[in-house]
Amino acid sequence: MNNIILGQLQADQIHTLKRLAATVYLCQILTFMLAGLPLLLGVAINFYKRNASKGTWLESHFNWQIKTTWIALAGFALAGISITTQFGLIVLLVTIVWMVYRIAVGWYALTDGKPITNFM
Repeated sequence: MNNIILGQLQADQIHTLKRLAATVYLCQILTFMLAGLPLLLGVAINFYKRNASKGTWLESHFNWQIKTTWIALAGFALAGISITTQFGLIVLLVTIVWMVYRIAVGWYALTDGKPITNFM
């Protein structure tokens, strides 16, 4: 194949992966309205397409989203176990704020066409 065709295939793949990453960020946002199901759907998309993102700038977004999901689930579980205490409420609030931060940073970088770098 010539370079023009290869370049178009790569551009199409990047466009598709970028749309998938945006879909996962949307799933993470919908978690606040629809409980945990969208979060699990988003991480399933990440794992299903993770290999396709390897070597691209979008790989960092897929990894970021997966890490966000696992830590958010752990935070929600800990908050749920201890919800009757003040500690549980604090954990829940910290988890929600942390998750909003990660979604905002990721979405901003994605729309800017940049990988996630130098963030917690």
